[in-house]
Amino acid sequence: MIHKAICVATEAHRGQVRKVSGSPFIFHPLAVGILLSDAGEDEATVIAGILHDTVEDTKVTLREIEEEFGAEVAKIVDGCSENKALPWEARKQETIDALHTASEKVCIVTCADKVHNVKTSIAGIKEKGKNYFANFNRGYNQQKWYYRSIRDVLAKRIPDHSLFKKYCQVYDKAFGKWRTIEQN
Repeated sequence: MIHKAICVATEAHRGQVRKVSGSPFIFHPLAVGILLSDAGEDEATVIAGILHDTVEDTKVTLREIEEEFGAEVAKIVDGCSENKALPWEARKQETIDALHTASEKVCIVTCADKVHNVKTSIAGIKEKGKNYFANFNRGYNQQKWYYRSIRDVLAKRIPDHSLFKKYCQVYDKAFGKWRTIEQN
């Protein structure tokens, strides 16, 4: 089933690229799946990690995911999907708020997603400082708020999970207290 999820995600994200690097977007969901697998998560969670962006960023529907991969995977993907019809701030706040009551698996997949997002941003932040975020919907301060808020919720939900510990490490490298907007 993991192989099938890789094929579905690869086809769904065909032609999409990452904002700054221009690398094929599929590298991101595959990296999320690898992080989850390396953390010892079960097959449904790994599959959901691979498919976590398909509903919000492609034409794949939640119903199709449920038909192909089952209700458990669909619930996790649904819990990780943002409503792109909302403005950035409302969308991000909705994600933060939902994590307070989301299933543990949604929290774990979200954490893996953020680990990879922040990890890929570290070199750009070190090189360009606040200007690194010029290609994103919001700048450094808003990104820092969002990722800090996610960290704060996950600290209550999955504090002992290896992926949360990894998230804290990459967050500190990218947005640690020594790194302020004035220093960049």
